[in-house]
Amino acid sequence: MKNSTKETIDKITFKNLRQLYIFALLTIAITVFLSQLLIQYNLKNQLSDSRIINISGKQRMLSQKLTKEVLILNFITDTTQKKQGIQRINEIISLWKFNHYALQNGNDSLGFPKEKSVTLSKLFLAIKPNFDSIINATTPFLENNKHNKNQKENQELIQTILANEGNFLSKMNQIVSQYDKEALDKVTQQRTTEYFIFGFTLLVLFLEFLFIFKPTNKKIEKLISKLMSSERKALKLAYDTEVISEIKENSVKELKSLNYAMENTLLYSRIAPDGSIIHIGEKFSKLLQYNPFLSDKRFSQVLTPVEKEQVIIDRIILEKQRSGWQGELNITNRNGDTIWLDLAMVPVTIKKEESELLIICFDITERKIAEQEVERLNKENSTNKINHQKVISSKIVENQENEQNRIAREIHDGIGQMLTGLKFSLESIDLEDKEKSAQKIEYLKKLSLDIIIGVRTATFNLMPPELSDHGINSALAKLAQELAKLTGKDIQFYNKTNFDLRLDSLIEINIYRLTQEAINNAIKYADSTHIIVQLSHSNNLLSITIDDNGKGFDVSTAEKKRNSESGMGLLFMKERIQYINGRVFINSIPKEGTRITFNIPI
Repeated sequence: MKNSTKETIDKITFKNLRQLYIFALLTIAITVFLSQLLIQYNLKNQLSDSRIINISGKQRMLSQKLTKEVLILNFITDTTQKKQGIQRINEIISLWKFNHYALQNGNDSLGFPKEKSVTLSKLFLAIKPNFDSIINATTPFLENNKHNKNQKENQELIQTILANEGNFLSKMNQIVSQYDKEALDKVTQQRTTEYFIFGFTLLVLFLEFLFIFKPTNKKIEKLISKLMSSERKALKLAYDTEVISEIKENSVKELKSLNYAMENTLLYSRIAPDGSIIHIGEKFSKLLQYNPFLSDKRFSQVLTPVEKEQVIIDRIILEKQRSGWQGELNITNRNGDTIWLDLAMVPVTIKKEESELLIICFDITERKIAEQEVERLNKENSTNKINHQKVISSKIVENQENEQNRIAREIHDGIGQMLTGLKFSLESIDLEDKEKSAQKIEYLKKLSLDIIIGVRTATFNLMPPELSDHGINSALAKLAQELAKLTGKDIQFYNKTNFDLRLDSLIEINIYRLTQEAINNAIKYADSTHIIVQLSHSNNLLSITIDDNGKGFDVSTAEKKRNSESGMGLLFMKERIQYINGRVFINSIPKEGTRITFNIPI
C-alpha cells in the first residue's frame, strides 16, 4: 500500500514537474521568439536609418556638386560642352529632388518611413525655402544657357544659388545629425529592451532552477555528469578537429602559394631517376619552349636538341642521382641560342624504395655574357696597355739615342774642334818669336778655358755632381743657374720651405729630369723670358712648381695628340712621375703662360 501510494505520488510529482518543465520551456521559447521579433524589427529600422543617413549625407554632396556644375557651366562657351553640362545638371537635379522628397515624404521602395519626428518635420520645413530657391534659380539658369541669353539674369541666379547653398548645407547637417541622434536613441531603447528581456529570462531560469531542476537534480545527477563528460570530450574533439582543419587549410594555402611561386619564379622540374619528366614548372617550360601536354621526352631532350649535350646531362643524372649535383651547364636551345644554367640536382625520397630528383635552375646567361664581355675588355685593355708601353719604350729609346747623338755632336763639334785647334796651335808655336808665342799662349789659355766649360756642360747634362753630393735642393739651384747662363733667360729658383732632406737616388734623379724637362720645354717651345722654379714641402709631400711667361697651350688638345712632340712630352712626364708614385698637374692659358706642378710623396 505504501509502495503504491509512493509510486502514485511519484507519478503525480513527475507529471507536475513535467508540466512545469514544459511550461518553463514554452515561457523561454516565447521569450526568445518575442525578443527575436523585437530585435529583427529594430534591426530593420536601423537598416532603414543607415540608408536614410547615407542619403542625407549624399544630399549635401549633390548640392555642392550642383553648385560646382552651375559655376562651371557659366564659364563654358563651347556649345557641345555646354549641352553636356546642362545634361549633367539635369541629372543631378533629378536625383537631388528624388532623394529630398523621399526623405521628406517617405518612400516605400527605399524603405523610408512616412512618419517623422516633430524635430525632423520642423527641420525639413526650415530647409524647404532654400531647396526651392536653388531649384527655382537653377531651372531658368539652364533655360537661359540652353538659348544663350540673359547673361545678366544668369549672374543673379548664380548668386541666389550660392546664397542658398550654404544655408542648405548647414540645415542639411542638422537633419543628418538629428537622424543620427534618433538612430542612437533607437539603439539605446533596443538595448534597454534587450536588458529587460535578458533579466526576465534570467528570472524564468532562476525559478526553473528552484522549482524544476533542483528537485530532479539528484535523480539525473549521474546522467548530467555523464552528459557533461561527453560534452567535454565532444568539445575537445571539436576543438582538435577545428585546429587540425585550420592547420590543414593553412598548409594547403602555403603549398598553393609555394607552388605558385615555384611555377612563376623558379626554373624547376621533378624527374625520375631514369631522366623522364614527372613535372616541369611553367616558367621553365616557357624558357625551353616545351609543352608537356604535346610531347613526352626525357629531361635532357627537353633541355637541348644537341645529342652531345644530351649525353652529358644523362651521364650527370645517372652518376649523381644518389649524391646530388650542382654546377653550370652551357646548352643550346631550339633556336640555336646559347643558354647558361646554374643547375642544382637534389635527390628526394618520396616513399620507401621510391625516389625522384628535384631540379632547380637559374638562368645565368646574361651574367655569363657580361663576364665574357668583361674578360674581352680586360684583354683588350691589356693589349692596349702593352702597345702603349711599347710606344713609350720606343720613344724612350729614341730620346736616349737623340741624347747620345746630341752629346756626341757637342763633343765632336765643340770640344773636339777646340782640342784639334789646341793641337794645331801648340804645334805652330815658334819659341824664337817670343811676341807671337806670347799671343798664341794667351789664345791657348782662352781655348783651354772654353774646353773646360764645354766638358763641364756636357758632364752637367749627364749627371750633375750637386745631385749626388748635396741633394735635390742644390741640384735644382745649380740647374737654374747654369741654364740661365747658357740661354740668357731669367731663371730663378726658390726653396720656400728650406727643404734640405735627402731622398732615394732614383727619386732624386727623376725629380731632377722632370724639372729639367719642364724648363727646357719652357725655353724651347714657349719662348719664355722669365721662368720661376719653386720647391716646397710638408710632412709627407714634396712639391716642385715651374712657372713661365711663355705663349701657353691648350692642355686637352696637346694630350689628344699623342704622336706629336708636345703630346709625347706630356706623356713622358706623366709616366715618369707615376714611376715614383707622384702626380703632375699642368695648367696653361694660351698667350699667358704655363704652370707645371710635381707632387711627390716623401
